[in-house]
Amino acid sequence: MAALSDYLRNKLIDLTLRGQAFSAPTSTYVGLYTAAPTAAGGGTEVSGGAYARVEVAGDLASWAGTQGAGTTTASSGTTGATSNNATVTFPAPSGANWGVVTHFGVFDAASAGNLLFFGALTTSKTINDGDAAPSFAAGELDFSLA
Repeated sequence: MAALSDYLRNKLIDLTLRGQAFSAPTSTYVGLYTAAPTAAGGGTEVSGGAYARVEVAGDLASWAGTQGAGTTTASSGTTGATSNNATVTFPAPSGANWGVVTHFGVFDAASAGNLLFFGALTTSKTINDGDAAPSFAAGELDFSLA
């Protein structure tokens, strides 16, 4: 289960209670970490070796509604939770090892940008040059506002 960043918490409070505009990103970008991020940011994102964040469209097809995994209609459930509807596949590592990946993050930009959500992997994974492209199967990236 993922946690919200301070950035996103502040934006949601300002939007819903303080009347401050916030434009949601049209796409989000999933990244990998070798050292844990926190709500304030930080951590060590993978770099080099053909690594790049993976874009996931911000639409009903890409993220499940709160009524259940794999749904593609507007949220009408009571769980306050969503997950990815399709596999999120990173480029295969090439030219350098990525190291021991321990966490993931979701950002509002392909590079730099703002961390929105983050969480620990169920099991850390060592990713080396020449390994198969790492991925998250549909339903493996879980987010909850409950």
